Amino acid sequence: MKILVLNAGSSSLKYKLFDSEGMVHGAWGRREPDLEVLSEGKVENIGQENAHLINKNHLGQVFRTVAAPEYMDALNLVFKVLTDEPGAPLKSLDEVDAVGHRVAHAGDAFNCSQRIDGHVVDVIDQYAHLAPLHNPYALGVIKRCQELFPKALEVAAFDTAFHQTMPRRNYIYPIPYRYYEKYNIRRYGFHGISHKYVSRHAADFLGEDLRCLKMITCHLGAGASIAALDHGYSMDTSMGYTPLDGVMMNTRSGSVDPAIITAIMELEGLAPQQMDEILNRESGMLGISGVSGDLRDLKEVIREGSSQCELAYDIFLTSIRRVIGGYAFELAGIDAIVITAGVGENDSYARRLILRGLEPFGIEVDESRNDAPDNVERLISTDRSTVKVLVIPTDEEAEIARDVSFIANGVDISDPWAY
Repeated sequence: MKILVLNAGSSSLKYKLFDSEGMVHGAWGRREPDLEVLSEGKVENIGQENAHLINKNHLGQVFRTVAAPEYMDALNLVFKVLTDEPGAPLKSLDEVDAVGHRVAHAGDAFNCSQRIDGHVVDVIDQYAHLAPLHNPYALGVIKRCQELFPKALEVAAFDTAFHQTMPRRNYIYPIPYRYYEKYNIRRYGFHGISHKYVSRHAADFLGEDLRCLKMITCHLGAGASIAALDHGYSMDTSMGYTPLDGVMMNTRSGSVDPAIITAIMELEGLAPQQMDEILNRESGMLGISGVSGDLRDLKEVIREGSSQCELAYDIFLTSIRRVIGGYAFELAGIDAIVITAGVGENDSYARRLILRGLEPFGIEVDESRNDAPDNVERLISTDRSTVKVLVIPTDEEAEIARDVSFIANGVDISDPWAY
């Protein structure tokens, strides 16, 4: 069974093609799909002159500048490299048996991945205004794939689904309850596909049953979110009604005093859409530093003595540390902290500063393990640390392919740890 996974963003399109040969026995009695990656890559900077394609198959990896003025141009490039390029894994698109799609927002409509039908399409469209950089593009890709793969199984995997186990006390906002009843304004949470993937792999790495662990998972990239997991289930998470809430991010503010927003709107005469643009695209590390929202850029300028860039970096790390501490108390103790995504996987200095001085709380980082250059699943805490700290590279596409394979095999995935 060949499974194509597509991950659509506002200016990028990631893809990964898997071959699934059935089920194998995993840890703790779980059944796991036997997945082999045949090809993977991405088209970046869609709509810009410097759009480029990265493709990897059994012959190696290629990088080249491409013309992708529209999103469908990028999708056509993906189909071309899968069928017509040297080392292409497919002779024809007809060989694709199933397609999995990452979708950012489905509200509280679904608690697991879904076979796509008219209702699923309507829900994705319904929540597009809350994820304007993701849902509309995912929907466009889904509709195009339905045209090209009329016989294939189409599955949508939602970033919000994993967090539907949160208790009401953690997703109801302290505003008049009528807004929840009337508009369904509540905390939804995001990056659920990543949080689910790394939590399971962390437990397997430790040789523990995930259903016996209390864990904090930290997805730290351009967008960042942290989740508190109890026995494998999401109990709380830092992002909220939209991905704007929570810790400070590259260009997003994260949590701020709501009165600041209305004050700036009044002082500057701003419309809601203008304020939303400021909070999403002009704030965060970019807003504080005035230079960049990319940590790699900030670290270079910090070396030159920029106190403002150093302040941006410090606020970012402190906001993460604050949430981790709060979740540790909320869970009444933790067994593990898992760090993932672009910053989490690659910035050993950031990991060190986030966790510095926490030895009295059972968290002790081993410097040599933390500084190891290998981007693989690994323990970075000391052997005597009572809280295990791990770096687990995330793989959202593999998690989506896993769900697609389960659905194709008739497995009920509504409870993520019951199968």
